[in-house]
Amino acid sequence: MQTSQSAPLFIRRVAVCGAGVMGAQIAAHCVNAGVPVVLFDLAKDDGQGGKNGIVQRAIAQLKKLNPAPLGVGALADLITPANYDEDLALLADCDVVIEAIAERLDWKRDLYHKLAPALNPHAIVASNTSGLSITSLSEALPETLRHRFCGVHFFNPPRYMPLVELIPTAATEPALLDHLETFLVSQLGKGVVRAKDTPNFIGNRIGVFGILSVFHHTQAFGLPYELVDDLTGTRLGRAKSGTYRTADVVGLDTLAHVIDTMRNQLPDDPFRAHFGVPPVLAALIEKGALGQKTKAGFFKKEGKQILRLDPAAGQYVPSGEKADDEVKDILKERDPAKRLKALHDSAHPQAQFLWAVLRDTFHYSAVHLGDIADSARELDQAMKWGFGHSFGPFEIWQAAGWRQVAEWINEDIAAGKTLSDAPLPAWATSGTVWDTQAVHTPEGSFSPAANAYVPRSALPVYRRQIGAPRLVGEGPALQPNIVHEDDAVLCWTLPAPHPQDVLLVSFKTKMHTLSPDVVRGVVHAVDLAERNYKALVVAQLDDPFSAGADLKAMLPAFMSGGVKAVEPIQREMQDMVMRLRYAQVPVVAAVAGLALGGGCELSVHCARRVAHLESYIGLVEVGIGLVPGAGGITFSARRAAEIQAQSAPDAPLLAYVKDFVLAVATARVSKSALEARQIGYLRDSDPIVMNRHELLYVAVREAANLAEQGWRPPLAARFPVAGRDAIATLKAQLVNMRVGGYISDYDFHIAEQVATAICGGDVDPGSLVDEAWMLRLEREAFLGLLANPKTQERIAGLLQTGKPVRN
Repeated sequence: MQTSQSAPLFIRRVAVCGAGVMGAQIAAHCVNAGVPVVLFDLAKDDGQGGKNGIVQRAIAQLKKLNPAPLGVGALADLITPANYDEDLALLADCDVVIEAIAERLDWKRDLYHKLAPALNPHAIVASNTSGLSITSLSEALPETLRHRFCGVHFFNPPRYMPLVELIPTAATEPALLDHLETFLVSQLGKGVVRAKDTPNFIGNRIGVFGILSVFHHTQAFGLPYELVDDLTGTRLGRAKSGTYRTADVVGLDTLAHVIDTMRNQLPDDPFRAHFGVPPVLAALIEKGALGQKTKAGFFKKEGKQILRLDPAAGQYVPSGEKADDEVKDILKERDPAKRLKALHDSAHPQAQFLWAVLRDTFHYSAVHLGDIADSARELDQAMKWGFGHSFGPFEIWQAAGWRQVAEWINEDIAAGKTLSDAPLPAWATSGTVWDTQAVHTPEGSFSPAANAYVPRSALPVYRRQIGAPRLVGEGPALQPNIVHEDDAVLCWTLPAPHPQDVLLVSFKTKMHTLSPDVVRGVVHAVDLAERNYKALVVAQLDDPFSAGADLKAMLPAFMSGGVKAVEPIQREMQDMVMRLRYAQVPVVAAVAGLALGGGCELSVHCARRVAHLESYIGLVEVGIGLVPGAGGITFSARRAAEIQAQSAPDAPLLAYVKDFVLAVATARVSKSALEARQIGYLRDSDPIVMNRHELLYVAVREAANLAEQGWRPPLAARFPVAGRDAIATLKAQLVNMRVGGYISDYDFHIAEQVATAICGGDVDPGSLVDEAWMLRLEREAFLGLLANPKTQERIAGLLQTGKPVRN
């Protein structure tokens, strides 16, 4: 990547101007990534003699929000509060300055005038506007700064939504834009789409039109809101919250603002007649019912009951309507062509509703693609990353048969069924796309401006994204070199030019659970790696890492032979994690998503873990009435002793053991990889990556580097345990929890088993034990609980309902 004099070599510090919802959460995500942040807002007395009251309150609020914008709450203290009256000098050390104040052109321009004299000469300046003209905003900057200015539109919430739209002006320096994109992709973990400087850019332009289409057809077909959400949620390959619940979460006033932007700034859009705020939405806003933030919008919660608005009656009524079975069956069809044809051909109102909604988005996307994006790729990725769609509109259209769908759209236009009589553009009905029936091909995605397929970005940062998903028609994301494959596991290596001397093993079970065959497959992978490779990486081709032991696979053994029949399976899992720990090649676990129970136990016994920020790691066995049985107890005891020896050798071991006991006894699952590091399931030496698609790249290189450094497995050694005195102390605390009603009698019994095992059993404090001793205690506690009818009741309940049973 080439950089110019005006692009900072490194982005060392970021300034965010505006401590509102978006600004504060952008700042939070920067500190999640380890990037120092200065958060600015207006000067206002903070009650302690300073003027950072607005920012201080915003930072405090970050710790309370759910979903949490911070990987761990303590990161809030790393955000430097600042105000425009006293602290502009801090901008001199900031390489990126992001403006994120209210959507008022005049306010933004006034702020730029104030900031300009204090900016670092090489700083990148960007606006987080959701739809205002970037070119108009740039005019408030001195000419000498305009080449360093662009739009950088984060989607809400910034930690969890991948999409960032990058919008240049005609003056924006290309090398600077490349530099910023690289930072956003690799350091902040974002999916970047470059958009043209048009109102609402790409994501909101297409997404909000789609919402307006849903509003229109909801009324036309007379469907209740919860039914529409059921139809337009996961069944349609979209966010679980559907349409109306999502609107409530986003904020109805925010949605109305974006709709108004489209109406006011797109006077010539052929669909403009439908760009008004729907009357039902306007009425809710008028009443102050703005959605989740006011606890009432299209839905309202009373006690445990979810009510939905009945617009005809003007009041909230019980909700609960779901899609009809006929439509559910259509949506279960895996073949996209058959599924869309069935929706189109069906006379069922719910199917016709879905066809109309999809058709409208196809129609609008085709009409405006050339205006808003460089190619079909940017539009599809914006809808996937910004709105949680499994497939973009052009992907669905292409997969269902380009010509057939185009003919259906044209028929509906001619029949007056569409929201506009605008014809499909020529590129969609003739020429290259019509001949190939594809907008996405292995060569690239179609660009109306170029009248050709344009390839993906060639920025070096994207070479790190091994196996990143490809759009429909682009071909497979990854073609592994298969070394061994059976029904349970896949052993493989990366294709050239990636390292060929690192073996990878992936699981083929649902949720990547650890069945007995998977356990044997992992051991076989270690054997292969020791014979022919430098290192081994345990990595899945998709999330999650592993949801733990496969209870259903163990059930036949238990049903036929009881607890004794399960003991060999448990021993085999313990042997597997010990095989990983003492393998003669370094083993690295590439963790993303859930790593629960046995998945956690597997990862903690590897030489190293590389984890995506959104990794949710924990030993959760107590939820089904068990203790961790595949080395989790042994790891907890050994790790507590290691931490004590490293940090405070003279401190009581109980101080370190109790944290692990509490984590296991409460089935604590980390809310991020950063929190997993706090709990102890990740170490400071374990890399945390921000971009999920870089996980494999980093993990393979981490494994190769360990091998190059002459890695040797740890020497088996005895370690101290807390013993009977610690058990007594912990039991006393558990008694208090039981008396207080926080845990049941059986919860107490399970937690007592956890404490006894992690403390090493009935031995003197500080007694030295080995792993064999701990593994035996772990097995005895696991099998003893498995024989208890209350544990069996919990397991049966989970298998039948998918939910934990409290008894």
